[in-house]
Amino acid sequence: MVSAAPVTAPSAATPPGPSPAAPRDAATGRRRGLTGYLLLLPALAWLALFFVVPFYSLLATSLYDPAGSDFRGYEMTYHVSNYVDALREYWQPFVRSLAYGAVATLICLVLGYVLAYAIAFKAGRWKNLMLVLVIAPFFTSFLLRTLSWKLILADDGFVVDALQTVHLLGDDGRLLATPVAVVAGLTYNFLPFMVLPLFASIDKIDPRLIEASSDLYAHPFVGFFKVTWPLSLPGVVSGTLLTFIPAVGDYINAQLLGSPNQRMIGSVIQSQFTDANDYPSAAALSMLLMVIIVVMVLFYVRRAGTEELL
Repeated sequence: MVSAAPVTAPSAATPPGPSPAAPRDAATGRRRGLTGYLLLLPALAWLALFFVVPFYSLLATSLYDPAGSDFRGYEMTYHVSNYVDALREYWQPFVRSLAYGAVATLICLVLGYVLAYAIAFKAGRWKNLMLVLVIAPFFTSFLLRTLSWKLILADDGFVVDALQTVHLLGDDGRLLATPVAVVAGLTYNFLPFMVLPLFASIDKIDPRLIEASSDLYAHPFVGFFKVTWPLSLPGVVSGTLLTFIPAVGDYINAQLLGSPNQRMIGSVIQSQFTDANDYPSAAALSMLLMVIIVVMVLFYVRRAGTEELL
């Protein structure tokens, strides 16, 4: 009879140690972690050089003594009242800029959503061509595009003549140097910023979900707001932010298509920096504009329920 060999348990005095490959894996993991941080260094250096340093310079300039612009230059006196004075004197361009930017963003949203929806679901094999046509205006100068609108909306242009023919404008009516011209220029120049994020979101929507709403006897209007609109909301939020933020700070459209009555805050900042040489007031206006936009963006994103976009 063959007896079974006894099974010996591992001795408690010699606990199993790590395998020889473990330290090597740990070292590899550390190297991988350091590699990620090293790859971030160029971007962090770029942000520090071209954002943090200019931001600090702008903040410091906004606290200079506005009365110290003699041959000695400005002096740092932590003049916080620059903000109060700037807001008291230029609150109207602030409100006007926010209003023009909001109206232009709303028009871009309506036009851009229809265009993005058509490209995503109806363009077929022409989808890429239509996307190229959307961004084609970027191939020309921003200034040239705005000057073209100045020619289109001129008093002797065909648009004014057509509106006067159908009696939508009086015989002495005009479009140039009015809020309509400024908003039209903002809408045209920033429309691609709305279309591209909307297209990216709408193109990801499964058409079968829209068909399912029809199969469940939902009205197309109800199906749109129950299926299509919620799924495209990230693109809506991104597009409105990309449109509203530069539209509020723009000054070219107001300067070329408007009049002093349509002056926006960007025009005021530009004139304070270049014409009046009032650096503290210009810097204070810039900081106020930045803070107002950041607060509005944070509130808007939280209300929209898409905090992951930040």
